[in-house]
Amino acid sequence: MDVGRRPDPATFIKANLRLAPVPALPEIQLYTAHPGSGLRRLVDPHQGADADDDAIEPDGDEPQPPYWAYAWAGGAVLARYILDHPQSVAGRRVIDLGAGSGLVGIAAAKAGASTVIATEIDRNGVAAIGVNAAANGVTISVVEKDITTGPPPAVDLVLAGDVFYSRDVALRLIPFLDHCMAAGIEVLVGDPRRADLPLSRLRLLAEYQVPDFGDAKGVATKPSGVFSFEAVRSSP
Repeated sequence: MDVGRRPDPATFIKANLRLAPVPALPEIQLYTAHPGSGLRRLVDPHQGADADDDAIEPDGDEPQPPYWAYAWAGGAVLARYILDHPQSVAGRRVIDLGAGSGLVGIAAAKAGASTVIATEIDRNGVAAIGVNAAANGVTISVVEKDITTGPPPAVDLVLAGDVFYSRDVALRLIPFLDHCMAAGIEVLVGDPRRADLPLSRLRLLAEYQVPDFGDAKGVATKPSGVFSFEAVRSSP
């Protein structure tokens, strides 16, 4: 690969990432980064072919790895819930918000959703959703923009896995999800209870032991939850 030349994301992902079953989700396979996949060459084309980027620790000095290249607990637990409760999506129009790898949308498609739309702002993530969907034999439409600044989408259900990863993002997302609910759209959230999760707005539906990125040896260290996003309760 020529240093400084941006590779085609889909081609790079299929050639360099490993297609393997997701932990706790053997029904779904994803192209996932691993030591030696040279992922930084895709993120930063000025890196040489021998760039070692895959031993990145989530709390280390290196930049966070692309979300789409790994299975995160919130998406994994939400996907597990959907596969265990296919009635939650069957025949419904579904959007996978901030889809990353497309894991949640793939689960929804497998469980019988009538339409699955994934939103993702990362160019490489958009490519990953396409190759992952194809690897699992499902069809997902992709919207490559931040939809949270616009009106509610024309869907029946919003699936939000791992979206409350910072306070700024949470403050932007909550009004959008409120607008969705006001439009009659149900919202399900998957999260390992990160610090900025708005627990006061959530009703726990289920818990699963699924590993999160950074868990030692891929072993879950705590249960992650699937929640229903609830309207603000009016004062008595």
